[in-house]
Amino acid sequence: MADSSGAEGVAARYNPLDPGYSSEIYDVFAQAHREAPVFFSPLYNVWLITKYDDIWTVLKDPKRFSSSMSTNVAAKDPDEVIAIFKEGWGQVSTLVTCDPPAHNRYRGLINKAFTPRRVNEREEFIRSTASRLVDAFVDEGEADLIWNFAYPLPMTIIADILGVGDDDLDRFKKWSDDLVARLSFDLPKERLIECARSLVDFQKYFDGLLTEREANPRDDMLSDLVRARIEGAEPLNRGEMLSMIQQMLVAGNETTTGLIGNMVSLLLEKRERWEALCADNSLAAGVVEEALRMETPVQGLFRVTTEAVEFDGVKIPEGAQLQLLYAAGNRDEAEFENARQFDMKRGNAAAHLAFGGGAHFCLGASLARLEARIALETLTDRLPDLRFAIDQAPHRVAHFFMRGFEKLPVEWGSAK
Repeated sequence: MADSSGAEGVAARYNPLDPGYSSEIYDVFAQAHREAPVFFSPLYNVWLITKYDDIWTVLKDPKRFSSSMSTNVAAKDPDEVIAIFKEGWGQVSTLVTCDPPAHNRYRGLINKAFTPRRVNEREEFIRSTASRLVDAFVDEGEADLIWNFAYPLPMTIIADILGVGDDDLDRFKKWSDDLVARLSFDLPKERLIECARSLVDFQKYFDGLLTEREANPRDDMLSDLVRARIEGAEPLNRGEMLSMIQQMLVAGNETTTGLIGNMVSLLLEKRERWEALCADNSLAAGVVEEALRMETPVQGLFRVTTEAVEFDGVKIPEGAQLQLLYAAGNRDEAEFENARQFDMKRGNAAAHLAFGGGAHFCLGASLARLEARIALETLTDRLPDLRFAIDQAPHRVAHFFMRGFEKLPVEWGSAK
């Protein structure tokens, strides 16, 4: 990878899809903070914002920095993909990809479904699910922590909240993976077609469930979406409901899976961290926040400028796409002292940007925090001698802005 100074040097090093980038990512962020906190990537045609305060400036100003369809980071879809989308409801802009005042309607309606009660009443179910998952592999002495624990835990919970059984978890996982894959760069046409078919399959599956809930409502989120009403606003139409479910499926699975894997990896990197948590589970909540800061699962999301703007003397034109590098902001020494050090008791760790901010602050933040804390409490209680597998290497997910593990082999007991 290139390594020269200034904005061009930082831009040359910034390449999330380069196989070597994962190990250099935080060196790139540190160089950006020193030399070019705002820089342009000609490779991806996007402006990168890396400073904590600058990111907050964008988050608090949806008028100048629009979220409308801002996740369209890849090239235009080929005709074959567009034709497949026409078999379903297409891609509807809702929570993540729209601005106030339209966003206020969506947020108000989804708040009718995603209530604090739905989160808080799930604690015992989350705990029993985590324990049941460990039961399934504890006698083996080794496991892939992602496939056996970090993926099925949040997926089971979001399925339960939506009101669907866990018989189709593998289908949900594929749909979620394909929906996330579409948000990356340089996918071959065959993969884009596969992802489009996956989206249509997802839409048809949940359309059937929504139709059933219209006739026979239950105490679940699907029924809440069907019945959601706020004064002065139109009810959600079917395409909007499906878009929201799609976003909840991804946010409720991919990000928390990434968080759990990143968190455990950070703790196992230095044995004293894991042992300290095993000795005192009250540290778990703080560890979750510090892990979100140190290894942010969603490295950054996007905005589009509605007028020319300037940051740190750098002029950015109207209509430019920005990536707010939350992960870089979370390593900003101006906000977090000794930002590259993992501190289980960091006083301001919760000031991280992992859940975004402003109008688009992550709706599922409290659920993710609860799941991650229970995951840590369960693993330290059941597997206090957990460690990286000796003969298998972890493997990170290759993605433009998601950071997590595809495989995280671990072992315990006398496993070799």
